Amino acid sequence: MTLERGARPFLSCGERSMGTVADMARRVVCAETALSPGRWLVVDIDGRSIGVLSVAGRLYAVRNRCPHQGAELCSGTVGGTMVPSGPLNYEYGLEGQVLRCPWHGWEFDLETGEKLFDPTCRGRVKTYPVDVEDGLVVVDA
Repeated sequence: MTLERGARPFLSCGERSMGTVADMARRVVCAETALSPGRWLVVDIDGRSIGVLSVAGRLYAVRNRCPHQGAELCSGTVGGTMVPSGPLNYEYGLEGQVLRCPWHGWEFDLETGEKLFDPTCRGRVKTYPVDVEDGLVVVDA
């Protein structure tokens, strides 16, 4: 799945985008029917580009900026990745749970924003709570 484009400043490896509950505001981003499975959109919430995705019936909201070099993550793909396995075994898993950066292939867990590679780098992408209320998709950002 290729995602739409947005724009915002980026974080370098090791930096974290951390907000507080007081910083968060609930925003209606679209009607639930606009985000059927496999669809996504990029919205601007208080100057932050945020991708809202519907994958296999679940909604996710992530910052549209890779912490590596600032690529628009929502120009990347959603899929799976290789998971830990025994020697000479190659197992593919986490289908529909991995957001891959379009520039260098960095992979992030859609649920937590944690990176799925290089344990020496603390990079992660900011995720936001997203719900459906009265037929509307609402993001806490």
